[in-house]
Amino acid sequence: MKNKIYDSFDAAIADIFDGAIIADSWFGTQCLAMNLWEALTRKDVKNLTIATLMAHIRQPPRAGAPPRLPSFMIIDCIEQPGKIKKIYTGFNSNVSATLMELAEPYRQATKNTEIIPVPFGTLCTRLEAAASGYGGILTPVGVGTYLEEFAEKVVVDGRQYLLEKPLQPDFAFVKAWKADKLGNLVYHRMQRVLNPLIARAAKVTIVEALEIVEPGELDPDFIHTPHVYVDRIVRVPKGGLGSFEWMEVAKAQGFGPGGRMAAMMGPGTGPGAKPGMAPGTPPGPPPGTPTPKP
Repeated sequence: MKNKIYDSFDAAIADIFDGAIIADSWFGTQCLAMNLWEALTRKDVKNLTIATLMAHIRQPPRAGAPPRLPSFMIIDCIEQPGKIKKIYTGFNSNVSATLMELAEPYRQATKNTEIIPVPFGTLCTRLEAAASGYGGILTPVGVGTYLEEFAEKVVVDGRQYLLEKPLQPDFAFVKAWKADKLGNLVYHRMQRVLNPLIARAAKVTIVEALEIVEPGELDPDFIHTPHVYVDRIVRVPKGGLGSFEWMEVAKAQGFGPGGRMAAMMGPGTGPGAKPGMAPGTPPGPPPGTPTPKP
């Protein structure tokens, strides 16, 4: 049986080469492989292409907010000159009103990087085409827009489509809740946004898992990614980036007094909110409530 367990994140990404395509699943820190991104900041490599849902710049700390936890993401690599050449992204920094003030800092940070905003559905189907061996997909989304610069226009039964070719990553950075030593994966909630898809689409799938168990310990009915799609696994250390302990502190900071999420959601919103709730009051379970495990 092939050994897929690696001792370090640096060893797991050691063969990433200049010009490689890397896919990840960023829809919040719970599903982001932060340890692999941190390792990539230490690697001398250039001209990478990234396929991702988001590529935000870091938001400045709010007045009165607690100190932030350490974290690593795509922007840390973008800010290293020459490392990231191109990004296919479903969102960028000024996608919503809460981030408009970051539009100029984002432009400055990415001035030497080609940013190609792609509809999220198109990004997913291009990855699916790579995973399934299709020659491409036809979509009406983007006809008459800048996306015509990147795709051939095709007419079928009088309707115009764009031919979107497969997007196959050389490597996928995957975050999983549990993995067994064979490589079978189980995800937790938001981790299922893109991780299962990029695991199938990539030539080499690298996983950081919160737990690693023996073969047979995972219920076959609840395995989301079969082991045939997984090449390397590294366990997130206790208290490390994105660990259960890290997430508990992040939740308390985000929804506690002065927290960014509490300010964004406002009083009287979210599960558990009550009429007359004061601004900054956590809208859900109080800080310190354990994160439920599947």
